[in-house]
Amino acid sequence: MKIVIFDMDGTLLDSKKDITISVNHVRERHYSLEPLSEEFIVEAINMEVRNLSMLFYGTQTYLDRDKILFESHYELQCIQNVYLYEGIKEMLELLVLNSVKISVATNAPTQFALRMLEHLNIKKLFDVIIGADRVSEPKPSPLMLKHILRHYGFDEKSHKAWMIGDNSKDILSANAAGIEPIFATWGFTPYSDAKVVVKRPSEVLDLVL
Repeated sequence: MKIVIFDMDGTLLDSKKDITISVNHVRERHYSLEPLSEEFIVEAINMEVRNLSMLFYGTQTYLDRDKILFESHYELQCIQNVYLYEGIKEMLELLVLNSVKISVATNAPTQFALRMLEHLNIKKLFDVIIGADRVSEPKPSPLMLKHILRHYGFDEKSHKAWMIGDNSKDILSANAAGIEPIFATWGFTPYSDAKVVVKRPSEVLDLVL
């Protein structure tokens, strides 16, 4: 059995415009703050260690009122401008056609992942779609990956598994789960010193098949 676990934002799809709009909605509504740029928000999200509530709203902790407003706004916003990176759908369909099992492990809440992947017509291709709300720790913890591997009855002696993402947290979670990490540079992070780096989705097929 071959298993490929994908990160979502910045790996399968580009969501930065909608995330930015929703963050700026909270900034304006609750704090009367000027809007942040897409570049700043993506960089902040991709930091290995960060306090997003401080970076986005100037608060030490993520306040319930900000979380509620963001999530209610993003529920509608998340499918307005999102799109798949070029070659992603074809790559996923070819993996499935070749009997490779594919799943998604994202630090986004599961509800948004399901909504976005459904909207982009690829949700049905995945066996498991899990967000950080379903485990006690997000990536770089391996908990989401271990949940998916358990679903497949993964046996490291006879099976092969990879984690593909655009972030150091994806690489760290793969290492902690004992599977092979692949760093994708077509999304939010255009460079990496990871051991295995892919610049186009077609390169994933070369590695896995």
